[in-house]
Amino acid sequence: MHKLKYTKTLSRLVGFFKPKRIFKNLKGLALITIVYVVIINIWVAFQAKNSTYDDVNQIPKNKVGLVLGASKFTSYGSINLYYKYRLEAVLKLYNAGKIEFILISGDNSRKDYDEPTDFKKDLTKRGIPEDKIFLDYAGFRTLDSIVRAKEIFGLKSVTIISQRFHNERALYLTKHFDIDAVAFNAKNIKGRYGLKTRLREYLARTKASIDLLFNVQPKYLGEKIEIV
Repeated sequence: MHKLKYTKTLSRLVGFFKPKRIFKNLKGLALITIVYVVIINIWVAFQAKNSTYDDVNQIPKNKVGLVLGASKFTSYGSINLYYKYRLEAVLKLYNAGKIEFILISGDNSRKDYDEPTDFKKDLTKRGIPEDKIFLDYAGFRTLDSIVRAKEIFGLKSVTIISQRFHNERALYLTKHFDIDAVAFNAKNIKGRYGLKTRLREYLARTKASIDLLFNVQPKYLGEKIEIV
């Protein structure tokens, strides 16, 4: 009797690992993954509806603008347009009186790589006082930037500054972490480079949803810093 059960179980396992069965299972898994990615991307965009602005005159005022970091230069040594356009967006908001302070959150994981300081240097060159700029060196990814804005810098409301696709994901995170946020859209990038970034964003949104599902926390927190 036991031998018969063992034989049936073994037969089922062999059947499961047949090439046709494996291919069928993989196809099913791929289909589920694609559907999930599409649904999450639609949901993220929906969550940001009516919270992103292109016109500086229409966006509500906030005490602090949160700039999401980007490298200043591309791997080819040219200026990164994502960086350039975010910088311009910050200047528009500040000069229009839509934000009083600027929190720059970016990656400073290496001595030779410092996104927040690059932004600060370029902003001060363009007339923004140093005492209006605060730096978050541990904004290694968007989730870290959003959570640290609340937990370290004490922000309950904020204006996020990045490109629209990035702003939508950031707003999705702020809703989860109970932060009252709007976003100002920096100029986007078209062409092949822009398309490549947009495709990566599909995966980034999917990962963000999984991070929230598993309650992933920022790499670092630390002592609180008051923005005044």
